[in-house]
Amino acid sequence: MSSPLSLRESALQALIISDPDEKIAAVQKISFDTLLHTQVITPPSQTIPGRPLRPELVPPQKVTYRSVHSEQGKAALIHAIAHIEFNAINLALDIIWRFADLPDDFYRDWLRVAKEEAYHFSLVRDHLRNLGYEYGDFTAHNGLWEICEKTANDLMARLALVPRTLEARGLDVSPVIQNKLASINDHEGVKILDIILRDEVGHVELGNKWYLYMCQKTGKDPIATYANMVHTYHVAKPKGPLNVKARKQAGFTDEELAWLSSD
Repeated sequence: MSSPLSLRESALQALIISDPDEKIAAVQKISFDTLLHTQVITPPSQTIPGRPLRPELVPPQKVTYRSVHSEQGKAALIHAIAHIEFNAINLALDIIWRFADLPDDFYRDWLRVAKEEAYHFSLVRDHLRNLGYEYGDFTAHNGLWEICEKTANDLMARLALVPRTLEARGLDVSPVIQNKLASINDHEGVKILDIILRDEVGHVELGNKWYLYMCQKTGKDPIATYANMVHTYHVAKPKGPLNVKARKQAGFTDEELAWLSSD
């Protein structure tokens, strides 16, 4: 009889799954008590990440954006949020299996993130279905996963650029999107984004926690190192306005916020 999969192996198996429902089920089955530290065999790169054939992935400038004041435009916005949440599941799973020899809490923290992202995706997709559309009905871009690939061999860069940059940007734009949805009386969409924003503060906080852990472990200055990562990987600093309240809840310091707000 084969031994049960470790947490990291289970995360990899879930990452490879293409069908969204099967992926969600696999994530929710992983226990926080699962054995953590086993050798994980690196799979063929073409199998990562598992995702459905649709949506069609196009360059960001070719993704069609429409006014939320049309039914199709509103659905396109909800679809874009669903795509972000589906990618977020894969990002959390990837950081679990890819990076070895870290404290147990590291893996359990990101498993919690994966489970919450799966819940977010389910909420947004159900809302999209209520509008008469499916995930995959609109085009999308692959920017989140491309950063994941670029940082595949550098945990500090991954932490700096995914949770602390791209996901933190979600803290800034969520209120703007909620205002758009409120303007068209999409109260259910606003409620869903309340849940996502609440949980994403915690996700970004974990990014800060483990980024600072890596900085302390390597003796590097957090702000100078972050600035270097942004330059090295050609990632733009977030443009304001920043959601200062949410970012502070997520662990950003006044010094960091001042740097982010500077030209």
